[in-house]
Amino acid sequence: MDDELNVTYITLDGYVDVHKYRYLYFLIMFTAYILIICCNFTIVCLIWIHTNLHEPMYIFIAALLLNSVVFSSALYPKLLIDFLSEQQIISYPACLLQFFITYSLSGSEFLLLAAMAYDRYVSICKPLQYATVMRKTTVSIFLFLAWLVPACHTAVAVMLSCNTKLCNLTLKGIFCNNAIYSLHCVTSRALSIFGIFALLDIGLLPFLFILFTYTRILVISYRSFSNVRTKAAQTCLPHLLVLISFSCLCAYDIIIARLGSDFPKTARLIMTLQTMLYHPLFNPIIYGLKMKEISKHLKKLFCQAKVI
Repeated sequence: MDDELNVTYITLDGYVDVHKYRYLYFLIMFTAYILIICCNFTIVCLIWIHTNLHEPMYIFIAALLLNSVVFSSALYPKLLIDFLSEQQIISYPACLLQFFITYSLSGSEFLLLAAMAYDRYVSICKPLQYATVMRKTTVSIFLFLAWLVPACHTAVAVMLSCNTKLCNLTLKGIFCNNAIYSLHCVTSRALSIFGIFALLDIGLLPFLFILFTYTRILVISYRSFSNVRTKAAQTCLPHLLVLISFSCLCAYDIIIARLGSDFPKTARLIMTLQTMLYHPLFNPIIYGLKMKEISKHLKKLFCQAKVI
């Protein structure tokens, strides 16, 4: 505790041999951060520039990729500073801000994937109604709610945490995730109840909706012509891969961080780094390779670069 400024500092205790491998850690994560920004922004710019990509599905993809950039920017700069610092610490207000950004964007990802699932359902199963249903206004409302609802949920958790007394100032992690609840002197009943409600509202319910929607798409496309089945496979597979990837990482966060499982420190660090590195890079690679129209524009872009 800094008495002069009245600021509480949290020690991040999730690092392994940071003093020994600091420059190696820094180089790997700095390279990953640059790749995340370049890969995600490349596809976002392609969607912005090319008018044939100004469709609801691609707009949702662009929103998803922007989320990845903001998510990474909330974590990587602090992480890189910590690798080169003698002490790995963070002020409690900054910790809560990091918590707010990461979980707001995580909830937003589930809602964006749900919006994409609904878009694919209307496109494949009700093609004649698509233009009427998925208008610009509808897309704008979906985007607004996908960012607003998780932000409101997370803001409530942050406000409840602000007034909670801390008895432990050592966080078992390298950034501020659900493990911050282990710092509290007393487990808040209100926080626990609200946490379960938020998990259901912006996690489990969108996940079940996505599974139900894609199941309906598969059933209807199986009964349809081969071109419908091909369209369903081409456009739905990337979304399902992203959903599976993200759901696995969320499950890790809940099991390890929230429930405080007894997990080896090295394994915890490796898994945490995967949440920061793997998924933000996975999204642009999957959408760049598997989405036909985006892949076409990427090939043109790289061909032009070779000619130059």
